This record gives sequence, structure tokens and C-alpha cells, in this order.
Amino acid sequence: MAFESLSEKLSSAFKKLTGKGRLKEADVKEAMREVKLALLEADVNFKVVKDFVKRVTERAVGTDILESLNPAQMVIKIVNEELIALMGSDSQKLNISSKTPSIVMLVGLQGAGKTTNGAKLAGYMKRQGKNPLLVACDVYRPAAIQQLETVGGQLGIPVFQEGQGNPVEIAQHGIEYAKRHGQDLVFLDTAGRLHIDEALMEELVTIRDTVEPAEILLVVDAMTGQDAVNAASAFDEALGVTGVLLSKLDGDARGGAALSIRAVTGKPIKFAGVGEKLDQIEPFYPDRMASRILGMGDVLSLIEKAEQALDQKQAEEIAQRMMENRFTLNDYLSQLEAIQGMGSLSDIAAMMPGIDAKALEDADPDDSVMRRTKAIIQSMTMKERENPAILNASRKRRVAAGAGVNVVDVNRVIKQYDAMVQMMKQMNGAGKRQMRKQMKKNQKKGGGSVPPMPMGGKGGLFGGLFK
Repeated sequence: MAFESLSEKLSSAFKKLTGKGRLKEADVKEAMREVKLALLEADVNFKVVKDFVKRVTERAVGTDILESLNPAQMVIKIVNEELIALMGSDSQKLNISSKTPSIVMLVGLQGAGKTTNGAKLAGYMKRQGKNPLLVACDVYRPAAIQQLETVGGQLGIPVFQEGQGNPVEIAQHGIEYAKRHGQDLVFLDTAGRLHIDEALMEELVTIRDTVEPAEILLVVDAMTGQDAVNAASAFDEALGVTGVLLSKLDGDARGGAALSIRAVTGKPIKFAGVGEKLDQIEPFYPDRMASRILGMGDVLSLIEKAEQALDQKQAEEIAQRMMENRFTLNDYLSQLEAIQGMGSLSDIAAMMPGIDAKALEDADPDDSVMRRTKAIIQSMTMKERENPAILNASRKRRVAAGAGVNVVDVNRVIKQYDAMVQMMKQMNGAGKRQMRKQMKKNQKKGGGSVPPMPMGGKGGLFGGLFK
């Protein structure tokens, strides 16, 4: 899970502050020492860490903070603001040229995930109404063209290729093909290369000068930490990179690359690959990412995921159940089915204020769990589904026999249902208020009542997420 290790260490540092009441300057500086160590262990660039801690400390030891009624919260607020500034403040969109087709040149190191994530981005832009074309300019890596054709086929995006030809000419011919066939956005999948390979870097320069792309997007493996930052600097110096796509962000528990790249190169992170599935790519929002790092959730991203995963009718039904504070085992099952397409449970939990995402790492539903859970619930009477508390030993044996499972499986479903209910009770009201606000905003825009799904008491979205 992204930033897991860093989040834990920062949380530990701030807990020491929250237990103190009024803060002394020494308290702040001690907390900042822990923050500094946490960032360095996350493989954040040393100069970036040094400057970050300096800025936070200067603000946090001010009179307004030390005399505040809630100084610990103010310190966390300052850290949040500085994290946002560090990662670029505002989300940056893909550069789209007024000249059709607009060209995006994908570059990066070998093994960074450029081909797959470039195709993911093309798929994302297709969902935004664009008509993209993938062009296979990687003529060096074995099976690179085949890989691009495979992912392109899965996404329903055409791929232009000319085998092992000249990459510059292939790029030109691909753009001409796009013009003839009405594609308005072209993604050039170039060969991965080391930034110290002068000949291959010169080839990229030639492609750039020949096709004049609107966007030169550097694909960087988030798990490589400072190495990713060094590569970004080298590619930017040679090509004039316009933006960064972070791949494998879901597997980076530290976050060094995400927190360093913008500060070192000045180039914005525009997108992030957040899973293995071809639809698991997101725009990079510095403010939302900072909230995740500090364990404050990311409600807006969660709402967007819900909007994509649920149709309007499902959304309205779930919203209604939540607003009425109802949750039955039937709801449990229906929500399980509804959110399977929203990503892993731990990643979704990380977007929710007040939820321990780590505790849910191994709780992701799969097909076998779905089948077993469905069979167990369908073997219950309607009365039992409405009130699981009445399931005594004899009833559980009957349910287990009807579902073809063991009693332990029935107990597991009930236990996880109960855990979900308790989890919803523990959540604070901040996320709930934010979601209600967003729901009203959606209604004003005419988008229907896409629900504040994770909140709202017993009928929350997490009803369907547990094994």
C-alpha cells in the first residue's frame, strides 16, 4: 500500500504531540526530528527533507501555534500544507495540443512499466472522450510490440506498428495513420533505456524534434526512490520532460519518489499507476495524496471510484440505505458485489478517515469468497439475514449444511459483518460531512445522488468488502 511505512512513522510522531496540551518549542523540534528520520527512511531526497523540516519547524514554533488551544492539530495542519506544496500544490492535466492529433511521447528507464502504464493512460483518456492510438516505437525489447498489442486489445485501443523498423519513421508513420483514421491523441511507446546510454537518448531527442509532442511524459517506478529522481533529472536535462507518470505507486510503502521528484526537477506528477489492472490509473492530486500520507483519508477519490464502479440506480439505492441507517446481510452481499471493481480493500480503506487500512490488507474479496459468502447468506432465513444475532449454534449448523461449508465459515462471515458495523461506529463525522457536501454538489450538477458510500452508519460501503 502506498506510503504505508511513512504514514505509520508520521502518525507515531504526531501521537506524542497530541497527548501534551500546550506545546513547547522543544516538543515541536523533537517531533520534527522524528519526521525528518521518517522522510529519510522513506528514501526522500536529503536536501528535500532538510528544506521541508526547516519550513515546517519555522512555522510550527511561531507564537500562533504555541499559544493555540489545539497546537498538535495545528502542527499536523502545517505538515499537511507543506506536503501539498512539496508535491506541486495543484493537479496537472495532460497537455493537449490544439493541433490534431495531439502527441504524447512516453519515455523512461527499462522496467519502469512504461508500456503498460502508457496504455493505461490511453485507456483513461478514452474514457474521457478521446480517440487514442498507441504507436509501437520500441523496436529493441523482445516482445515489446506484442505486449503493446495485447494491452491495446484489452482496452479496445488500436496499435500502429511496423515491426523492427526505424523508431523515428515509425513515429512519423503512426501520426500520419492517426490523421487518416480520425485518432485525436497519439501515444508513442518508446524503448526503455538507461539515461547514460547516449546513443539511445539521442534517438529520443530525434523523435522529439521530428514529431514535436505536446507532452513528454516520463514514466517512473515509484518503488525506486531516489534512483527515480536521478533518472528524472537526467531525462529532463536531455529532453525537457513536461510531466511524470508514477508507476507501481500501490506497491511503494515509502513514497520517496513521489515526495522528491517535483522538488528536485520542478516537473509535475500528473498520473499514478495504482494497481495491476488496466483501469487502475489516477490523476495525481497532491492535496489528496498528502491526506493519505497523514492518515486523513481521501474522500473525493473514493467518491470518484464509486461513481465509476456503480451505475446510477445502484448508487441511489445504496445512498438511501445509508441515509436510513440500515444494514442487513443482504446489503452486505449486494455491496460486496458492487465494489469488487473499485480496487483492493486496503487501498480503499486508506481513503477513508479513521480507518486502519493495514488491518484490512488481507481482506480483499475474490471469486471463491464471493461464492461462499453468497451461499451462506442465501442459506439463511430472511429473519436471520435481518438480525444475525439470532444465529445460535443449531441455526449455524443448518446454514453451513445448506451452503456446503463448515460452521467456521459461517462464523467468519458473521464476525466480519460485526467488525464492519463496529468500524462504522468508530468513524468520525468529518468524512461523513464531506461526503454529504459532495453528494449535494453532484445533485446540483445534475449528476444524481452518487452516495457518500463509506460513511452513514451501518449501511456503509465497507459492508461488502470483507472475507
